[in-house]
Amino acid sequence: MKQLFICFFFLFSFSHNIVAQEDTIRADYRFSLEDCITYAFANGYERQSMKLSEQSAKEIYDLSKYLRYPNLSASLNEGVSHSNGNSANWNGTYGLNSSVTLYQGGAISNSIEQNKLQVDRAMLQTQQYDQNLVVQILQAFLSVLGNQELLKYQEAVVTTSAEQLLQGEARWKAGSILESDYLLLNAQDASAKSNVVNTQIAIVNSLLSLKSLLSMNPLANIEIVYPNDQQIDELALLPSQEIALQRCLDTSPTLKLSQSSIDIANNSIQLAKSGYYPVLSLSGSLGTNHAPDYTNFGTQLSDNFNQRVGLTLSIPIFDNFRTKSQVIQNKIALEQAQISKNEQHLSLSQMLIQEYQNVISFYTQYRANNVSQDAYYKTYIAYRAKFDAGAATVVDLLQQQNNYLNALNGFIQSKYGFLLNRKILDIYMGENIKL
Repeated sequence: MKQLFICFFFLFSFSHNIVAQEDTIRADYRFSLEDCITYAFANGYERQSMKLSEQSAKEIYDLSKYLRYPNLSASLNEGVSHSNGNSANWNGTYGLNSSVTLYQGGAISNSIEQNKLQVDRAMLQTQQYDQNLVVQILQAFLSVLGNQELLKYQEAVVTTSAEQLLQGEARWKAGSILESDYLLLNAQDASAKSNVVNTQIAIVNSLLSLKSLLSMNPLANIEIVYPNDQQIDELALLPSQEIALQRCLDTSPTLKLSQSSIDIANNSIQLAKSGYYPVLSLSGSLGTNHAPDYTNFGTQLSDNFNQRVGLTLSIPIFDNFRTKSQVIQNKIALEQAQISKNEQHLSLSQMLIQEYQNVISFYTQYRANNVSQDAYYKTYIAYRAKFDAGAATVVDLLQQQNNYLNALNGFIQSKYGFLLNRKILDIYMGENIKL
């Protein structure tokens, strides 16, 4: 009985742990677009790594500022010496040593500035990553929404197709329609069910992509909060193309990174030129020692106490042209950085203008497809009524149904294509993203 109780307790504990683990894995999330972005910024593995790189660069910068200060070290030495003609003798020396660089051709100041620029660059790289991440999250988020909206219509079509199939079967058995018409209804019903399955799979894949961007467990349950899409016409109100372009150029992390490369290259030239200048350093030391025996130890240390202060000037005369070569290489790097910035400026301008035109194009398609899907829907309803009354053939009904579905697909694609491109435009202009 005791053994049975122990086994029961073990199984209960084991099952309880499994349930707890499943609850942890299958956490429930209900996220808007803003929630997704916030979660990704807080939990994204790659972003966490980039933030650590920022901290590392900051630590290097803070450390370099101490190069201006003198160093200090202490030394203590106790030893024994012995030779064939003498007995073993104990002796010891004690000292403090310090040195500081007074002048190095601006190398210390330029090194500090270089490290500060590296900190700024690390932060800009994170900003650039954030911008690209938000675009990818937006794409996955809207892909889920678009497929979910399409799924609602497809499920309604499945219901309608099933009703039409039952009605067609009854008519075929009654002899009012041909078997070929009934088979067409059967094929339409199978196609409608297949479309639902394909869209469901597309939703799952889009959610997996979204979870990956959020560094979220793929088994977690996430529900997308459907945004208010009643303001689409307001989103169509755009600033002028010139204003949009200027906002993009002013806020682009990519262009700021290009300028950062130029600043670093400029500073590297000055840092390399410091090799042409002499180095002046100040050093000093305090020390004492004691004789082989420890008689009057304190007096010995006092009598042998010594101090030293010195200036050292190191003048470069010939370094096999290493400094000259480094300066030339850094000047070349500066020219390359300037060319890269010009190229990035042109590429970004072209991309922004293309994105601006895409917004206009998708909005135009959205307005036209909205009219089309409404018209085809009304036509389909009319033909369905005729079919129910026996005044329309199966071919006519299915043709109008397919026309409506094609128009509906076009409407949904243009709607979410417009939302996607409009919000991407906002991202490039440095706006906060809301949906």
